[in-house]
Amino acid sequence: MSITSLLQGSRRASRALALRSAEEIDGMLLRMADAIDGNVQVLLEANAADMGRMDASDPRADRLLLTPQRIADITRDMRAVAKLPSPLGRELSSTTRPNGMVIRKVSVPFGVIGVIYEARPNVTFDVFALCAKAGSAVVLKGGHEAADTNAAAVALMRGVLESMGWNPDIATLLPNDRQATAEMLGAVGMIDVVIPRGSRRLIDFVRDTASVPVIETGAGVCHTYVHSSASADKARDIVFNAKTRRVSVCNALDTLVVDATRLADLPAICAPLAEKHVEIHADPRAMEALVGHYPVDLLREASPQDIGCEWMDYKMTVVTADGLRDAIDFIDAHTSHHSECIVAEDKVAIDAFLREVDAACVYANVSTAFTDGGQFGFGAEIGISTQKLHARGPMGLPEITTYKYLVTGDGQTRW
Repeated sequence: MSITSLLQGSRRASRALALRSAEEIDGMLLRMADAIDGNVQVLLEANAADMGRMDASDPRADRLLLTPQRIADITRDMRAVAKLPSPLGRELSSTTRPNGMVIRKVSVPFGVIGVIYEARPNVTFDVFALCAKAGSAVVLKGGHEAADTNAAAVALMRGVLESMGWNPDIATLLPNDRQATAEMLGAVGMIDVVIPRGSRRLIDFVRDTASVPVIETGAGVCHTYVHSSASADKARDIVFNAKTRRVSVCNALDTLVVDATRLADLPAICAPLAEKHVEIHADPRAMEALVGHYPVDLLREASPQDIGCEWMDYKMTVVTADGLRDAIDFIDAHTSHHSECIVAEDKVAIDAFLREVDAACVYANVSTAFTDGGQFGFGAEIGISTQKLHARGPMGLPEITTYKYLVTGDGQTRW
């Protein structure tokens, strides 16, 4: 079947989905979660085939891997989405004009949402659940790394839809080739918006190539600044969590910015990182503070390429700042506008950082690991938007709807 035919099928399916009630959609998601629970072995076998082709040292391997626990997390999130209020049909505003005309602004589905992503098979399930709940069909273009897992996942989802008498084209997986990508990004009139999830390279390619509207998500170059007033204990715990909780995700810490007045505390702040064999790429002043206190085989001199690097690995850059202003300027020069943090006790410094740092999520004394739709109370999220138009930060259900104006009257005319 041609890509055009697949996309036309998605458009037809989106219209059929629009006729389903919120209760029907929730019931479908719960049944889908049950089916996933009943097919764990099928998914694990498909994933094992993908993992067999992946270099174990590749940082993407962790993103690609499915385990029984990760599949349980997927179904937990899907059930959580089913329990959330529907984002559709919400009256966002209402006004009555002097002539009696009533104008209501109401949330509605996009229609067809395209998602292009790399080695994260959980995305296949997450975005389906969110898009369906928001009344939109989804067109999926996964990376070749997860080809077998994605094929098994979408076959499972389409099977459930067919068994329920639903149009299975609500979930469409495109072939794993460049031609499919090109047609997807040029599908004006068939795809309403494309959301890329993955590396900076992927996101830049989609943004620069697409004819359809794009919401940028994903690339995270995250900084944590240890201010002169910081609690060393808080800094140690926040840095360790943000860096090592899961190194391959976009909210992981990439660069530690330490105030020059706190260099003496740097060894203690970094000490737990050695347990996880985190390789530190330090600027000269930070290196001087760490030598003799951090494993020498895990210390590197920071190169220009290390500044602003999204590591997605057990590696971290450490740079020194001469005060709050210098730290904010450094972050402003290298941020991806994803998640930035200050560790401080000085309220004036905290307020200045929160006000001036330009990112989707700005933290004070909290790990950047919390940039996540589930942690924000949104249920599963479709991605972290790093742009400013339409949506910003974790994109939950309200962010993947649009709106229209419903205008009613009693014969009013305009001359």
